[in-house]
Amino acid sequence: RCFYDQKILQKTFGEWKEWWTVCRERKLSLRAASHYRHFLHNLVFKAWRAHVCQHQGKRNKYYLAESHAKKQKLLRSWQRWQVYVDVQRTKHGMQAVALAFSDSSCLRISWAVWRRRYYQNCTQRKMNILALQYWAQGLQFRAWLQWRALYLYSQNIKQKETRAVTHHQHRELKRCVEAWLRYLNLHRAKKIQNELAKEHHQSRILRRCFSDWRMSWECRRRMHAHREDIEKLGARIALRRVFAHWKYYVVLHVEETRQRELAENHYKRHLLV
Repeated sequence: RCFYDQKILQKTFGEWKEWWTVCRERKLSLRAASHYRHFLHNLVFKAWRAHVCQHQGKRNKYYLAESHAKKQKLLRSWQRWQVYVDVQRTKHGMQAVALAFSDSSCLRISWAVWRRRYYQNCTQRKMNILALQYWAQGLQFRAWLQWRALYLYSQNIKQKETRAVTHHQHRELKRCVEAWLRYLNLHRAKKIQNELAKEHHQSRILRRCFSDWRMSWECRRRMHAHREDIEKLGARIALRRVFAHWKYYVVLHVEETRQRELAENHYKRHLLV
């Protein structure tokens, strides 16, 4: 009977040892799984933080680039406006010189008629016809010299030469006026196109600014929603972690109680033996 009791105690101790080994391995596996989950959560948080920092850096660079582009556009517009003002001043000076020269020429009547028609059509386009005026005056001066030479050479062909010169002058003046009218129409068409292009550019800038604002608002809304989801997920993870710690503590306490009871029984049996 003692031998039987000893064998039973040996078998019981062997089974208890195997069960204790299995429980210890289970505890180690649970601890490894918890550590692995914690490591994954840490990696996810670090990746998310790096992504947020990178996105913020890109947004700051985009704002800097946009402000620099606006400054460059404003500077180029200012420079072009200064060049335009200088050209206008030069053209006004050249126009004053041309008017003084035309007053002192011998064709004051024709020039007065042309000037009256010119002021009636458009008083703001004097600077653009200055080159044509100089050319017409040069042709008129050369024609007058030829007419003078022919007048000294022969009195018989004076009337014919005078008619030819007069016809030539009228033809040149007519061609100058036609060229000036074509230029005026072309300039008006260009002005209308520039105004249309300016309006299109302004509407395009407004649409782009509105789209950029909308994209930034959508981005901030998504980031806010993502942050709330992360906070909820963190709360759930913390609750699961607390529950897992409590469950682990209860299981450990139960196992310690059972081991203590088994040890006491084993110690009593040992004393009895």
